[in-house]
Amino acid sequence: MGYTIAEKILARASGQEHVRAGDELRVRPDFVIAYDFPGYTDVIFRQMEDEFGIERVADPQRFALFIDHMVPAATTQEEELHEITRSWGAKNDVPVYEGKGIGHQVAAELGYATPGAFVVHFDGHISQLGTFGTLAIGVRRHLLEAFVKERIKFKVPETTRIDLTGRLQPGVTARDVFHHIVRVLGPRSCRGTVMELGGEAIAAMSLESRQTITCLAMFTGAITAIINPDEKALDYIRPRQRLDIAPLASDPDAVYAARHEIDVSTLEPVAVIPPSPANTRDLSEVAGTEVQVGYLGSCASGRVEDLALAAEVLEGRKVKDGFKLYVIPTSKEIMEKAAEQGILTRLIAAGAFVSSSSCDYCFGRMGVMRAGQRAVSTGTLNVRGRMGSPDSDIYIVNAAAVAAAAIEGRITDPRPYLTGAGHGA
Repeated sequence: MGYTIAEKILARASGQEHVRAGDELRVRPDFVIAYDFPGYTDVIFRQMEDEFGIERVADPQRFALFIDHMVPAATTQEEELHEITRSWGAKNDVPVYEGKGIGHQVAAELGYATPGAFVVHFDGHISQLGTFGTLAIGVRRHLLEAFVKERIKFKVPETTRIDLTGRLQPGVTARDVFHHIVRVLGPRSCRGTVMELGGEAIAAMSLESRQTITCLAMFTGAITAIINPDEKALDYIRPRQRLDIAPLASDPDAVYAARHEIDVSTLEPVAVIPPSPANTRDLSEVAGTEVQVGYLGSCASGRVEDLALAAEVLEGRKVKDGFKLYVIPTSKEIMEKAAEQGILTRLIAAGAFVSSSSCDYCFGRMGVMRAGQRAVSTGTLNVRGRMGSPDSDIYIVNAAAVAAAAIEGRITDPRPYLTGAGHGA
């Protein structure tokens, strides 16, 4: 019997020829990544010295830090936190990336998404590096171990294989596909396993679309997501990758915990209803619901194709009076590309508020809502209080639907506003 890509990566990272799901290993992460956030990195830095007597990390090239929350700082405490991160990075010769955008996206742009590599972070959305054949896992409770030891204890997870078949209809995006997976299989369908994605629909998708799906894997209970790297992924990452590792892929006879096949050819735009990321409905079921705020951005859905899709909907139109549309590109690189292509100009002309890349709109530090307001969002979560008042509501939709709602002030099927075809592919 063959092996999954996750098993192969963990075998390489543990120095063994083969491993199987369930094996207990001592694994050396190729990269240890984190963003500074109160109660996380600042505590780790302090514990390293106070509890372990470690003043400098070994192999600093294995580490990377990102300042992507509380950007720009609004209080002295926030700036002090950032300075702690900068100072620790300088002391340890560890790169600190600030002003480049949301770390999960920037990590791919900077080549930490090396195919075949094993990466750890405390935030589960690092799973989006799986788009490039990287096994990237959030180990929130055990990240300290990765800072103080070369190897960490790790149990090889099982893998759940999901094959997506069919061709997406115009106006239906990867965002809709992921939430449809949750609707069909359930929010615990991949619990404790690696979500491995494949099939003709995945093959047809852009890398940006694949990143949307792999980014959100945690909402199936998966510990991460991964795609066997194809030429599309390798062509992007080869000039960027930081390690010389041969790409790996699952064997045809690999052993999976479960296998599923989902046809996306008849899928329509969806909406995820508050207050749970598991409440997926066809968007048509909530069409007409009044909304006052729109957020287009996040590590899941603020890339060039998302921005371009929103700009297409808004072309020649205006954001409804009183509606607030926040557009936050996922990274500086993406923002520059969108600016070069004139996408940002079109969004601004329509009345959108466009700002530099930051996590702050997604986790509710900026653009907050008061009680009674409703938002359409491409953020990662729609739980109570995520974007302000716990008495406000968040409907998760695709980028085109955010733009359509901005025009009408209510949840709206975006497809009548679109002239092109093949979005999200």
